[in-house]
Amino acid sequence: MAYKILAINPGSTSTKVAVYVDKEQQWVESISHSAEELKPFNDIYDQLDFRTDLVIKCYEKHGDKVEDFDAIVARGGLMPPVHAGAYEVNQYMIDMMHYHPQNSHASNMAAAIADHIAKQAGCKAYTYDAVAVDEMEGIVRVTGLKEIERYGRGHNLNMRAAVLNFCEQEKLDYKKLNIMSVHMGGGISIGLISKGRIIDMISDDEGPFSPERSGGLPAFRVIDLCYDEYPNKKAMMNHLKNEAGFMSHLGTTDLREVEKMIADGDEHAKFIFDAMALNIAKNIAKLTVDVNGQIDYILLTGGMAFSDALTKEIADRVGWIAPVRLMPGEKEMDSLAFGVLRVLNGTETADKLEGVCEK
Repeated sequence: MAYKILAINPGSTSTKVAVYVDKEQQWVESISHSAEELKPFNDIYDQLDFRTDLVIKCYEKHGDKVEDFDAIVARGGLMPPVHAGAYEVNQYMIDMMHYHPQNSHASNMAAAIADHIAKQAGCKAYTYDAVAVDEMEGIVRVTGLKEIERYGRGHNLNMRAAVLNFCEQEKLDYKKLNIMSVHMGGGISIGLISKGRIIDMISDDEGPFSPERSGGLPAFRVIDLCYDEYPNKKAMMNHLKNEAGFMSHLGTTDLREVEKMIADGDEHAKFIFDAMALNIAKNIAKLTVDVNGQIDYILLTGGMAFSDALTKEIADRVGWIAPVRLMPGEKEMDSLAFGVLRVLNGTETADKLEGVCEK
């Protein structure tokens, strides 16, 4: 039996929608949302009806009927910490991401969009490898302040998808291996997947700097910056998340522009590029001690993995740890659809969030 799946992935200024029949993508579309369109909404979750209507109009435009869908899958938002894999959407999940999300993010409304369409279709709605996946072991969470713990929030969907795809291609059992998955995009996350579980992760706020983000910084200097130059938390967070990395040093977030600057003889651009590559390599090496150096493969994924120069620099520095393989790009829509296909085929089981949410 062939299964028809609708995949939904809301981002800050766009909503990606795709339809699959088994593993064959029928079409994909990214619906852009202008600043003017989003201006009337005070909160991200206020956009729910607006985005739901756009998703419905999108698949209807492509000739798909809601009753033909066998499952709806949405990007999992910032719910309470969960394990990797599929979760059935229920009211508790929807309420948690509406009233008590871990942070504000467009993916928080994805489950509610999927649930609305699934009820019309007469099928189930799911999330897969949510932003909030956190399987880190207790000992790696401990920091020097008892009130601050490390957490496993990062680019889980693409990191684990790269590992699953690589193991499928190479006919390997990922539940028997230790694989480092390095997502390199606007932010950089590094996950150590050991025997099928993400046992440790370096998130984009504590690891290497990236085209947009600061990565880990000397804490005392950050405190000085907060008190001396930035008037509030929002301004400081924007500085760290959107004005850092390449943007801070070179005035762009586009790796291709940086590589052109280098090709044109810009020595400072080359210096910053090399520093980012070194940062990535150092943080890969940092996680290897969790498994006493026993790493089977290092996978480089995300948009920046298309850069031959960057991947070569990283591979030259960490190739002694394990073979480096490239899985470039961000195949988030495939990852969502293929994950739920495994549930429909019976090779994975979907879990549920349980509880009562106070509104």
